[in-house]
Amino acid sequence: MEELARVRSAFVWRVTIEIIKLLLEALVSDGVLNKLEKESILEGNPLRADKARSFIDTVRKKGDKACKITIKHLETKDRYLSTQARTSFYDECLDLLNACKCIF
Repeated sequence: MEELARVRSAFVWRVTIEIIKLLLEALVSDGVLNKLEKESILEGNPLRADKARSFIDTVRKKGDKACKITIKHLETKDRYLSTQARTSFYDECLDLLNACKCIF
């Protein structure tokens, strides 16, 4: 669950609507989400970024197993996005560490 939370901002920034739809279909097929949740994410959020945020938040509420399944699907559906999201988080951590060094 923590890994999904860490990559949330990069995911929201970079994910396409097509990937969101593919991930939703996969998670419905796996029984992680139901059709009503899928429809709510797609129809209840007019903007792509809002769909992405709702998607991540919905999956996170389902727990660790749902998050791990989602990450595996993301790795197979869009390897580049998966890598970019993790790299973005790593870069943010490095920036934070460098900023802390200035304080000490």
